Amino acid sequence: MKTIEINGSFRKVLGKKSSKELRKANNVPCVIYGGKEILHFYTHENNFKNLVYTADAHLVNLKIEGKECNAVLKEIQFHPVSDKIIHVDFIEVATDKPVTIGIPIRVIGDSVGIKAGGKLRIRRRSLLARGFANDLPEFLPIDITEVKIHQSIKVGDLSFDKIELLDPKKSMVLAVATSRVAQKTPEELEAETAAAELAAAAPVEAATEEK
Repeated sequence: MKTIEINGSFRKVLGKKSSKELRKANNVPCVIYGGKEILHFYTHENNFKNLVYTADAHLVNLKIEGKECNAVLKEIQFHPVSDKIIHVDFIEVATDKPVTIGIPIRVIGDSVGIKAGGKLRIRRRSLLARGFANDLPEFLPIDITEVKIHQSIKVGDLSFDKIELLDPKKSMVLAVATSRVAQKTPEELEAETAAAELAAAAPVEAATEEK
């Protein structure tokens, strides 16, 4: 898993008033849990661009006034109107202790069901995984090559080296559902295609006749 470095400063004063002042200066109040003590700090909102607005999971190397630790993103809060980041919680991680983190999935392969006209339905964009920090991947690849129409992939169908999936095994991750195209016969599809081609050509023929 890739690591992102974020520099910050310790909060000298806590409370709503202090947090409001930090946000006015485009800073984000943050908290780190999981270590020997809870740490309160802040950093500029721009430092979260490569951590939050990405499809992959990352470890975070936090540097706060000389103190350095590795962490993962636990929770992030957005403003309900402006959608700006207003608070972030981190969990400190150690190389000798497993960590729990949500890791995004990434679909790979060409499903035989989709080729037959089915439609991919993704139910979970990420899965909760547990493992040592050095073993955690940036994303979880899910091969859908053999998935047919009406078939699905559940958490219990998946396994990855050195990590444990914590979501319920019966939870559906994705499925290939029937679409209107898949329900039609080849003859019906051919007839619709011919009709569409004829309709598209009609205005051109009319214009030619007028000339």
